[in-house]
Amino acid sequence: MSPIVTPVILSGGSGTRLWPLSRTGRPKQLLSLTSADTMLQLTAKRTGGAGFAQPLVVANAAHADMIERQLQQAGISDMRLILEPVGRNTAPAIAAAALALDRDALMLVMPSDHVIDDVEAFRQAVAIAVPLVADGWLATLGITPDQPETGYGYIKRGAELAPGVARIDRFVEKPDRDTASAYLAEGGYSWNGGIFLFGAGAYLDALERYAPEILSAVRTSMENARHEGSRIFPDPHAFAASPSQAVDYAVMEKTDKAAVVPVEMGWSDVGSWDALHAISVRDEGDNAHHGEVVAIDTKGCLIRSEGPLVAAVGVKDLIVIATPDAVLILPRGSSQDVKRAIQALEKDGHVTLHRAMESATAPIGG
Repeated sequence: MSPIVTPVILSGGSGTRLWPLSRTGRPKQLLSLTSADTMLQLTAKRTGGAGFAQPLVVANAAHADMIERQLQQAGISDMRLILEPVGRNTAPAIAAAALALDRDALMLVMPSDHVIDDVEAFRQAVAIAVPLVADGWLATLGITPDQPETGYGYIKRGAELAPGVARIDRFVEKPDRDTASAYLAEGGYSWNGGIFLFGAGAYLDALERYAPEILSAVRTSMENARHEGSRIFPDPHAFAASPSQAVDYAVMEKTDKAAVVPVEMGWSDVGSWDALHAISVRDEGDNAHHGEVVAIDTKGCLIRSEGPLVAAVGVKDLIVIATPDAVLILPRGSSQDVKRAIQALEKDGHVTLHRAMESATAPIGG
């Protein structure tokens, strides 16, 4: 009988790259962008049924009510929430989850805001990793690259450890385009998608060895945590004392027991409006649109309205996102430049960075 796997869903991100739809008050994981379900609900549903325990969610305390409501709507009533008093990146967040579980628990750590089209391939990859993880290895799912992407870190695969699982030779920082093209031509590389599977005890032992200051701070915060029903509130002073590090840097790049399962599963981190256009249903003009939109002689556009009518005539390759209080317009292919708008708004302390958009509940192309 296979061990039970506990889904650990990381839901602390602010998702500002999808402004003005995603706000700190309602980040992208709490929005319905690609289906009727929100990103969080899709993530939780991937690990429902036999072989999986109820999820443990690590999140921003400000989103607790929305997270509980959405998971209940998805049929999950027995979740637990660890509510971070301050963001300290993924290594401390995962440490808090590990300390809330038994040492022999297997943790499947997942971002809450990714798209996976082939859920069966995802579940098979998890199953392939379980035997090694039960033996003390720290595993990650390596996304099979389909283009020379410069926005992701890469994993160089080493020797095969078991069918479908390889030792990690090294992690590679986000490359330039020529280097990424060389990786694809060479083969043996995966994208680092930020999905991990390891034992709670094995992870805590690795932290003790490679990042003891993180473990010490988070352990103190959990020992002094406040509990309210299913909600766990780590001690804010102790948690804030933890260094802010990603699990990749704190543990995975340092351990000699890191493994990768290469998988093709229709994955996207939906990290930009361009990425959403690429995975959305599009019309014959390569347009993806949602809401009250009139598009005439348009081509290659992503147009979404959460209220006002948007009429686009004779334009091409634009991103147009309209909400009741903000409109974003920029060329398709330049969606990373949203950060320039964010910087300008931060300078003025503009309310549209934070005010939640309750109407953002339907997918583009739906």
